[in-house]
Amino acid sequence: MDWLLRPEAARDGPLATEAWVFDRPLTHVLLVRHRWRGWVPPGGRVDPGETPREAARRELYEETGVRAELLGTPAAVTVRSYHPGWSATMGVSFMTVVDRGAELVPEEGQPAAWLRLDEPWQGWFSEDRLCMERCAGWLRERG
Repeated sequence: MDWLLRPEAARDGPLATEAWVFDRPLTHVLLVRHRWRGWVPPGGRVDPGETPREAARRELYEETGVRAELLGTPAAVTVRSYHPGWSATMGVSFMTVVDRGAELVPEEGQPAAWLRLDEPWQGWFSEDRLCMERCAGWLRERG
């Protein structure tokens, strides 16, 4: 688990990260519309010299214009292929809560929007919504 905290730690294979951004009532999540994966959390590759958490924060800002501190503990860790024919990628998801009134400045061609957690959306990994919903419930219990 050293690679989660130290960017210089050795790791094998590609590493991706994403931010699960919830609104304050914990009823919506901020997603971006990817051209072929549908609605997905803001995220991307972890660059050399970055921790997954730093990369998730950077990707969140680049893809939505939202600046936020992310919780230190990952919400989820996955191993999946993001495109048919691509090798498996380890992904680390981090959570945060922000005001839904925050101005969104999405990347060109990739709109950003708040979607309800209790309604399905069209996305590449349909099971992610249920994981996000459980994490929002956990945050709600923490108060």
